[in-house]
Amino acid sequence: MKKKGLLWGVPIGFINGFFASGGGIIAVLILQKFFSLEEKKAHATSIIIILPLTLAGVFIYSMAGFSDVPVIIKAASGAAVGAFVGAKLLSRLSGRFIRIGFGCVMVAAAVRMIAF
Repeated sequence: MKKKGLLWGVPIGFINGFFASGGGIIAVLILQKFFSLEEKKAHATSIIIILPLTLAGVFIYSMAGFSDVPVIIKAASGAAVGAFVGAKLLSRLSGRFIRIGFGCVMVAAAVRMIAF
C-alpha cells in the first residue's frame, strides 16, 4: 500500500505543480479507483494530500515572482470561507450527490478550457 501511494503521488504532484492546480481532481479519481475509497473519504483525503503540494507551489511560484500578494490576500480570505462551508457540506451530502456535483464541475471546467 505504501509503494502504491508513492507511485500515484507522482502524477498527482506533477499535475498540481505543472498546472498550478488540478492535483486534487486527479487524487480523487485515483483514491476511488486504485485505493477503493468511497466518495466522501476520497474528497476529504484529496484535500489533505493537496496541502504539501500547495506549500511546494507557494514556495516555487513566489520565488519565481509569479504571485500578486494583494490579490492573494483578498482571494485567500474568501477561499477560506468557501473551504469551510464546502467541508461542512461534504459531511452532510450523499456520495451520489457529491459525485454528480463533481462531474458537473469537471464538465464545466472542460467546456471552459476548450471554448475560451
